[in-house]
Amino acid sequence: MIISTTSTLQGKEIEAYLDIVSGEVIMGANVVRDFLAGITDIIGGRSGTYENKLAEGREVAIREMKEKARSLGANAVIGVDLDFETLREGMMMVIATGTAVRVK
Repeated sequence: MIISTTSTLQGKEIEAYLDIVSGEVIMGANVVRDFLAGITDIIGGRSGTYENKLAEGREVAIREMKEKARSLGANAVIGVDLDFETLREGMMMVIATGTAVRVK
């Protein structure tokens, strides 16, 4: 499965535009992680725990998007966009959206 943020794929011809597909993930962070991240915020530096959680959310959202595209008969997803949102204290949402296409 080819995944691209662009609307075309170099060297590939799009045979069919199938549908918009997305993968959504809502993840919670735990109290210990929040506490440790708070300490990092106070003393400065990067929060590895939150960075790992963001990476995990992105991977799951892209995987779900790919599965939905594959179920439509797609072999690529173009125009992929990733959105990250904080829903409330300790909750985040990651959404991957794109257009499922069949290329040759």
